[in-house]
Amino acid sequence: MSEESQVILQRKQKAEELEREGIALYPNDIGNLEKAGAIKRVYDGYDQAALEKVPHVFHLAGRIMSLRRFGKAAFLHIEDSTGRIQLHVRRDQIGPEAYRLFKKYDIGDIIEARGTLFKTKTGELTLSVNTMRLVTKSMRPLPEKYHGIKDKELRYRQRYMDLLMNPGVRDVFRTRSKIIQMMRQYFTSNGFLEVETPMMQPIVGGATAKPFATYHNALDMNLFLRIAPELYLKRLLVGGFDRVFELNRNFRNEGISTQHNPEFTMLEFYEAYANYEDLMVRTEELFAQIARDVKGGHVFTYQGQEVDLTPPWRRMTLEEALVEVGGIGREELHGDPASLMQRLEDLGAPVKGNEPVGKYWTKLFDLLVEPRLIQPTFITHYPVDVSPLARKNMKDPGVTDRFELFITGREIANAFSELNDPRDQKRRFEEQIAKRGDDEEIPPEMDRDYVRALEVGMPPAAGEGIGIDRVVMLFTDSPSIRDVILFPLLRARGE
Repeated sequence: MSEESQVILQRKQKAEELEREGIALYPNDIGNLEKAGAIKRVYDGYDQAALEKVPHVFHLAGRIMSLRRFGKAAFLHIEDSTGRIQLHVRRDQIGPEAYRLFKKYDIGDIIEARGTLFKTKTGELTLSVNTMRLVTKSMRPLPEKYHGIKDKELRYRQRYMDLLMNPGVRDVFRTRSKIIQMMRQYFTSNGFLEVETPMMQPIVGGATAKPFATYHNALDMNLFLRIAPELYLKRLLVGGFDRVFELNRNFRNEGISTQHNPEFTMLEFYEAYANYEDLMVRTEELFAQIARDVKGGHVFTYQGQEVDLTPPWRRMTLEEALVEVGGIGREELHGDPASLMQRLEDLGAPVKGNEPVGKYWTKLFDLLVEPRLIQPTFITHYPVDVSPLARKNMKDPGVTDRFELFITGREIANAFSELNDPRDQKRRFEEQIAKRGDDEEIPPEMDRDYVRALEVGMPPAAGEGIGIDRVVMLFTDSPSIRDVILFPLLRARGE
């Protein structure tokens, strides 16, 4: 039997002994509690003389995180959602019977305690316990205090333990919640309506990615978990809502990495009578506000690199980025596609010979340029053949009014002026289907109702998608997307 198994067996035996004595292991009549963090904020500055004048009996509950016994007395720390506080338990104060039961408590148990405050000789604010009882018996030991959970994958699989033992992890997810609240506040205060669109869709659309497929028995139809909400949100512009946003999950049946999880959170917003340049300004405004509130200013450090989000941010066309950052000559970019194919082959990223040239450009960008874009940079004017839903640029119809935002070497957002000409949109859908239909596991299908909606008339508009998980990575200095998703998807494995 392993050491852990022996500890579990001992704890279960203690639990059975307590139950035999009529002690409830999991009561649910706790009542109103005070929080450790609030008590420490108010009373940490009091000296012993001042604390003696506080007649209040404090009522707390928390998990035992440390325990030191000294015969007829003990010191322990309990932790609630706001922090830790020390408790002092004396046999002569709580009574022999209560103290005898207390000796069966373990680190990890959740207890309820009442008492008054005092300061120890070392100056630590401490609750002198008058009464206490068990609230939840822990059957499994917590990781050893100084070593914690070293296995990162185990931290992701047992996130509850990770959160218990690592206050910094809890802070990451508090920050995540704060960022999402700030985004909601920003958009609602600017006249955007928050909406919800279908997560199960009959036609794959809104982005190019492999979907998760399912089947609805009652309706006898195939459905797909959405890869993007875009086409439904733009239907709402047709319906008369000028500004809408959705903050929800997307699903893509593709690879897993430090930047990708099959289930991820996306903010998408659409604004009628705006263009992609307007959204650049709005994006700068939103990120600058988050930086001020979360980091205390526009300049901060991410994984050892200084990042400056002070607006305005650098703007480059895709072609300029490939030339100036990627080191590719303009003649080569506009010359024989075989040269670009060979360059990709040399970089270990072979491509098919029938791909549009725009795909060669974007793949070269991914390899040669994206990792070097540490400071916030808008990359604009993507080719039409890789932007099937974006409006063509009026001066150069071979490119679109589109941008992608890059910070710390990764894509954070994608936006464009929306294509609202139903004839052009139908042609692009047809071209997309013709190019992709033969070897697709799930052949693309034209969303005819979306074309019909455009025929009713969608106002000129711009839309943007922002990857929430990557935003949280940036503002919490987290190197992996798994660090900012409470329960990331992992490969199944045995116990």
